[in-house]
Amino acid sequence: MSEENKDFGDKAEDAANDFAKEAKKTANEFSEGAKEAFSGVGGENKKLLAGILAIVLGGFGIHKFILGYTKEGIILLVATLILGILTCGLAGWVAWVIGLIEGIIYLTKSDEEFYNTYQVGRKPWF
Repeated sequence: MSEENKDFGDKAEDAANDFAKEAKKTANEFSEGAKEAFSGVGGENKKLLAGILAIVLGGFGIHKFILGYTKEGIILLVATLILGILTCGLAGWVAWVIGLIEGIIYLTKSDEEFYNTYQVGRKPWF
């Protein structure tokens, strides 16, 4: 009986190893496909997306998150939600104006200038 259990254990271990290898292969294929799909999001696409989001949802800092500026996005989000409540909307209004100005700046820059300034140069504000 113990010999039978040992064979069963070996088979189970082999099956688990095969499954793990197949799962890694599938995960790698998925990540490569995702990289391919999202590599097309270049300077122009991020410029247009960030510019429109800055104008429409600027107070929430969504455009900052799109460009990879997490800290600045959180600052705008907190200013709009928390400080906006505490200051009867004044801080929220200021955050929306900042978003509007940044959206206009983003959309008026050339694609190359936008890419070099905000995506390569990582300039977080204006």
